[in-house]
Amino acid sequence: MTELVGYVLSGLVTGAIFALMASGLTLSYAATGVFNFAHGAIGFLTALIFFELTTGLGWPLWIGGPVAILLVAPLLGYLLHRLMFRGLAEAGETAQIVATIGLTIALPALGLWTVDVLVDTFGADLPKVTEGATARGLGPSPVQTWQPVGGVTIDSGQLTTFALALLAALALWAVMRHTPLGLRMRATVDRRGLAGLRGIDADAASAQAWMLSSTLAGLAGVLAVPALGLDSNAFTVLLFASATAAVFGRLRSIPVTFAAGLALGVVQNLVAGYADFAEKVTGFRTAVPAILLLAGLLVLGRGRGRAAGSIAEDAPPPDYLADLPAWRRALPWTLSVAALLVWTFTLGDDYWVGLVAQGLVLALIFCSFVVVTGIGGMVNLAQASFAALAALSAGLVVSQGLPFPLAVVTGVLAAVAAGVLVALPALRLGGRILALATLALALLADQVLFQIDAFSNGTVGWKLPAFSLGFTDTNDPRTRVVLLLAVIGAVALLIRNLERSASGRAILAVRSAPVAAGAVGISATRAKITLFALASGIAGLGGVLHATFNGQITATDLPALTGFVWLAVVVLQGVRRIGGAVLGGLIMALTPEVLDNVTDSEYVGMILFGLGGMILARHPDGVLAQFAEQRYRRRRRGERQAEAEAVARAAPAAPAADRAAPVPAPEAGEREAVLALEGVVAGYGDATVLRGVDLTVRAGQDVALLGANGAGKSTACAVAGSMTPAAGRVLLDGRDVSAWPAHRRARAGLYLAPEGRGVFPSLTVEENLTTWLPDAADRERVYERLPVLAGRRGLAAGALSGGEQQILALAPALVRPPKVLVADEPSLGLAPLVVEQIFELFGELRDRGVALLVVEEKAGEVLALADTVAFMRLGRIAWQGPRAEVDDERMAAAYLGLDAAEPADRTARREEARESGVGER
Repeated sequence: MTELVGYVLSGLVTGAIFALMASGLTLSYAATGVFNFAHGAIGFLTALIFFELTTGLGWPLWIGGPVAILLVAPLLGYLLHRLMFRGLAEAGETAQIVATIGLTIALPALGLWTVDVLVDTFGADLPKVTEGATARGLGPSPVQTWQPVGGVTIDSGQLTTFALALLAALALWAVMRHTPLGLRMRATVDRRGLAGLRGIDADAASAQAWMLSSTLAGLAGVLAVPALGLDSNAFTVLLFASATAAVFGRLRSIPVTFAAGLALGVVQNLVAGYADFAEKVTGFRTAVPAILLLAGLLVLGRGRGRAAGSIAEDAPPPDYLADLPAWRRALPWTLSVAALLVWTFTLGDDYWVGLVAQGLVLALIFCSFVVVTGIGGMVNLAQASFAALAALSAGLVVSQGLPFPLAVVTGVLAAVAAGVLVALPALRLGGRILALATLALALLADQVLFQIDAFSNGTVGWKLPAFSLGFTDTNDPRTRVVLLLAVIGAVALLIRNLERSASGRAILAVRSAPVAAGAVGISATRAKITLFALASGIAGLGGVLHATFNGQITATDLPALTGFVWLAVVVLQGVRRIGGAVLGGLIMALTPEVLDNVTDSEYVGMILFGLGGMILARHPDGVLAQFAEQRYRRRRRGERQAEAEAVARAAPAAPAADRAAPVPAPEAGEREAVLALEGVVAGYGDATVLRGVDLTVRAGQDVALLGANGAGKSTACAVAGSMTPAAGRVLLDGRDVSAWPAHRRARAGLYLAPEGRGVFPSLTVEENLTTWLPDAADRERVYERLPVLAGRRGLAAGALSGGEQQILALAPALVRPPKVLVADEPSLGLAPLVVEQIFELFGELRDRGVALLVVEEKAGEVLALADTVAFMRLGRIAWQGPRAEVDDERMAAAYLGLDAAEPADRTARREEARESGVGER
């Protein structure tokens, strides 16, 4: 019994560190939507600073601890937000994962490099950090011990660790659930765009979340450093173990996450102490967190519903080279290969040609990322394990005296079989959940499978000698280059044919719209298995050649974490292009050698690698795509200019209906304009939607904005509430707010109810109201006015009916009326009784002096309330005037896209033409 209690208590201390780290992960994900793989690196950097302050400079713990944890860590979080995380919020999951992986490598290197520079260049009296250096924690010194139960001993350091972790978790839970700051953070991640429309500065909320998350990482790092030492790899492993607890908390619940972290520490200790079978399975004890992580991810995936069947959260980005002919796309790479071959056989010496061959081997492995991530949109962190599995399998075959070609085939087939097995859990997972699941499987392979002596031959590994090609052998580095270029060319052709095939189109359909693809009979299961099998086969072939050129393979040559670096390198260059894989492989092989000639520090390359994450924050599709986009935009500018000049020369003057109608001048006694759009030009990307829109809304006036689908009505609403126009002005109470972000416009009195449902689905009814009505008395007035919401105040808004959600979206404006209410399709998909209630609310607001701009599909309801009507056509105001001048013909003309200015004259012309038998042109 004493032994059991001892295991549990020590497990609780370890679990407290897991729980604290996991709570920070949960916070950053819940508040920003980014899963931060660099969370452990932030903990390491904070621990390093704590070590230098206390051990190096001799600061007392009560000063060094708060400075490192409460000052440096949150400042680091803020800087990372400004430099990287802010840009990643709108990026795809692949870019988010890779950018934070880059930080995992760069942050520890930056800290260690800084210490070296301070000591070597400036003569600072600081201790350099050696591998495994330890530091004291936050517990009192000298250490005190107690025996609360029998012979079980606990010390003051353990007690301090547990108490601080518990207090931090409780404080974090209170902040997230019971403070305005926590509400703003949760609203931002729930619907970032809507948060701005409700006056929440999403950027500030995200910055505060990163500062809090970094503080928790820093505290966990300082508490863990006595046990882990100043070893950045150990902190990375700590992150993965902590991710298990975060997953069991579904990356949302901090109390559940904290409890899961404590349980993980206890379970790991109990397995180490009592699981006798674990002694027979090498590495099983250390693999417990990975096993639990995989189990938790599979459970989490089961709750993803239909979304779990998708391959990617994002549609593939645009291909800016798609308009170029095939020969033009291939020309730069053809010339590059030719130049490389010329250099290989004329100028390159054996050493540098050998480095190029190493880079091409890596490029071949990187081609597997092009398949699974570039085409399929899935992030697989087990590619290094596939390469290692194939190489070890090939080595085992060769050791039995079997021919080398059979070893290659065996290795590739082993990798393919592993890829199919990994694809099975992937069938219900996607995005970062799939990335974590494949990482867990890779860690299991490292810690269990590759530790089986019969498979890996212990620490010696297997020899894989060079093979003969008849006229030469692969001992010659030039032969290797030619061979690898041929293999990469064949793989590129295979991938290109896959993209053009029916299977490739099916894969793209599943990636872009999984539900629609399933509805037409396209199998997501087949698509995923195909991608994983092909990608793992390519990685396996690359792994065998990598081992062959090195002469042997051991269980530690290609660890799972190597796949982190590989993925980051190829995504940074461009994961959708074979050229990105080739460029990434060459950069990875040649950069260390180049840097060795520039600097003596081993950390500079790692720091530069981390800077790639900042590039991804701005250009998520990689460097090659950035260049392609720039060239595409230059071509498009030239084409648009030529088109505009041609139209100006050939086209007659635009008809009256295509010119914006003048804004009616205010009559005597009429109120001043509250909202005005003046000459607004706006659009999305290269598409211009609004072309010189002029529109005015006055206090106590309801303006109905009507028009056919695609006329630009919703874009006009967006420009009023959040978008910055390309030209023209948006005036609110006479002030130019064109460049203001959405939250500033909302705070100035503009309330936009966007198309769909303007609610935060994960927040409760009470919390939704609080975002606009922080005063509890104001919320009670809403419940008195709308009893349907009173009985649902604790229910998540996403669980309400469509009508209740729309009423909830508009309810805050009743109690705290804005200056302007802009409603985009407020009755869309709602029952007639609910629509009637909503328009009654509009009438009440108008009578209280609120300026209303309403875009509505159901013209009958909005016209009954409107004072002024404006018709849009092709991005312009075709006509506007009093409601009394609107008749059925003008309405029909507006919705059919005809000239709304004089519908009666146009109808008369049609009748005349029909009678004379001549078609109107």
